Amino acid sequence: MTTHTTARTPSAILPETPAWRITYAEIAALAQVKRPVPTTWARRHPDFPAPVAHEDGRPLFDARAVVDWLASTGRGNTDPRRLRADLALHTLTAWRTPALSASVLIGALTSLVCLHQQLDAPVADGRPWHTLLERAVDLDPDDRFLLSELRALPDPDRTGPALAHLADELIDAAYNPAEAFDWILQARPRLGSPDPAADGPTPAVVRALAALSGVDTLDEGAVIAVPHACSGDLPAALHDRAAEDSGHVYLAADPDPARVRLVRRRMLVRGVYEFRLDVVEGEELSVEEDEWGSPHLLVCALPYEAAETRDAKAVLDQIAALTDYLDTGATAVVLGPADVLTGPLARHGDADRLRRSFLEPGLLKAAISLPDGAYAYRPGYRTAVWILARVPEEQRTGLVLLADYSARPLTEPVLDALAEDIAIWRASGWTPDRRHEPRHAAIVHGTDLDGSPGAAFTPQHRTLASRHVRTVVERPALIADLERRLGELQERSRAGELRLHAQAELRPENQPVRRTSIARLLRARRLRRRPGHRFAPEHLTPEGHYTVLTPEEILGIARIGGRRIDRGILFTAYEHAQFTEPGDLVVTAHPHFGVYVDVEGVSLVAAPARILRVHPDADPPVRPRVLAALLRAAAGEYARTSGAVRASRRIEDLVVPDLSSAEADLYEAVLAEVESRAALLREQTAALDDLTRVMAAGMADGTLTIQPLPHTDTH
Repeated sequence: MTTHTTARTPSAILPETPAWRITYAEIAALAQVKRPVPTTWARRHPDFPAPVAHEDGRPLFDARAVVDWLASTGRGNTDPRRLRADLALHTLTAWRTPALSASVLIGALTSLVCLHQQLDAPVADGRPWHTLLERAVDLDPDDRFLLSELRALPDPDRTGPALAHLADELIDAAYNPAEAFDWILQARPRLGSPDPAADGPTPAVVRALAALSGVDTLDEGAVIAVPHACSGDLPAALHDRAAEDSGHVYLAADPDPARVRLVRRRMLVRGVYEFRLDVVEGEELSVEEDEWGSPHLLVCALPYEAAETRDAKAVLDQIAALTDYLDTGATAVVLGPADVLTGPLARHGDADRLRRSFLEPGLLKAAISLPDGAYAYRPGYRTAVWILARVPEEQRTGLVLLADYSARPLTEPVLDALAEDIAIWRASGWTPDRRHEPRHAAIVHGTDLDGSPGAAFTPQHRTLASRHVRTVVERPALIADLERRLGELQERSRAGELRLHAQAELRPENQPVRRTSIARLLRARRLRRRPGHRFAPEHLTPEGHYTVLTPEEILGIARIGGRRIDRGILFTAYEHAQFTEPGDLVVTAHPHFGVYVDVEGVSLVAAPARILRVHPDADPPVRPRVLAALLRAAAGEYARTSGAVRASRRIEDLVVPDLSSAEADLYEAVLAEVESRAALLREQTAALDDLTRVMAAGMADGTLTIQPLPHTDTH
């Protein structure tokens, strides 16, 4: 009986059954897939849970049944334990009432998770609510982090035990209380409480700041300071990246008393002892020489201020105040508005003089421009990062690393590459490492920047030494090689290596052509159909091992080979993906029809594109190039009209000539010659593009010039 009661306990936390009913869109969000995928699951898999109700024409599903199905089948991109946690968090929306606001709900639930961690025991143990409060009083007698949040619950005898059970359930689903705590904070927008998240950068940027800080290189017991801590994303990320059992001291400050208490709870659940934690209310840190000492690392995201009211000098004054905390050997990482930190300023103005003052003592070590999107709720707010370090005078190099990522997407690989550049820059003592050239960055003398009042802190400023790096020195030779390559390609064209011999003529009337459809070829097994695969956009990069063909490559919008996937990611996250074989036709109907013949194979196809594979023993045989050309012609007759959702015919319904073996061979030979000529033209185009790119790079950074040809007048 006890086991039965425990299994039924979660139902007690549900005010109403409809709270567990979810739509197709919510299933997609739960499984971390695109919206059409759950509809496809329901259509293809008979064991997919049936709708339990309909609302405004939309089917509603039992959330428990859906989660059980996802966990048992392994479909979707969400970890099964996270599925259970998301299911539990989904019920929080039903608890929100005028009497129980989102802030009170989140405060109580995070306090219960913190209490669970501090007691190292479940908080839902069947005892009355007042007993739990007594234990909280013993733990937090001065009411510094959780007691007020628990006392704020309305109708505590009913809601308290239910939320306690939910807290225990989340911790069981997570690896530890800290992860459960973070899951609750991530659910704030679902509860209609995005305000705390609006003040902080996105999780990817927070992790990047932690990586840029070098917290994992600090000695044991180092002091880490985070002004303007907001909801504690930065202190938490720094703790997660630090070495295990590093024993760091964490100092933080925030003007909001509720967020101060939240940060305390968030760090306590991570195992930071109270005697190594000091979070104060206000804008100034509690830095006491006798107790803590000066911080070894300071990381700060300056509070957002609208451009209309933002004052550049006031922003720089804030950074100057932060550097006052830095002693010799300490580092600061500051995220702030790009127009102040890296953009051009009024020449010799107060802000310009103050910004250049960070160069003279060698404080500024790196200035990095970031693109839009660093703040999820401030899409137009462009930011930049400054890295400052106070080093002994004899170790100052006077060099500054300037990086411009403003045109790069804020993806994990891009931010990881940036963090690697800064780690090498720091490890080499703020001097260039000949074994590594920074990406999207240049290392310049601070005197060059100081001598250009008002100029932007961007990689356009290059030192004389930068003229001798390998990339720059090899540019003239590379240009000469490209010129020779273009000459060779032109000679091949003139020499007549590629001649077209179509010998086309009108078909005799007594030799009518037979016709067939793609569907008929599939039924006769002369063709086989293979689906494309769904790849996460962040997994497709230019540097991977295998080519991925998306509809853009098939339609000629993007270059073949521009999207690739890493071997490790492919064999772990997409173990069921299949490679193309030589001669496969890759077709797509979205956004319009396109077909590409993969001559070499060993590529991957991204949905909605798919593969039509020619059967090698088909009789009569099907020639890939011939079928591709005939499909293009047939699809052109049934193209999608303006405003239509789809073309008038499916690919399977397209009718093409069924040529004889001899005629198909002749046509295939002509198409092969056409393809060779097109390949030659593509090589010429690629060489011209490379020539243009290399020359533009050299002219833009001032390392190349153009000499007049002999016997010519340049005037």
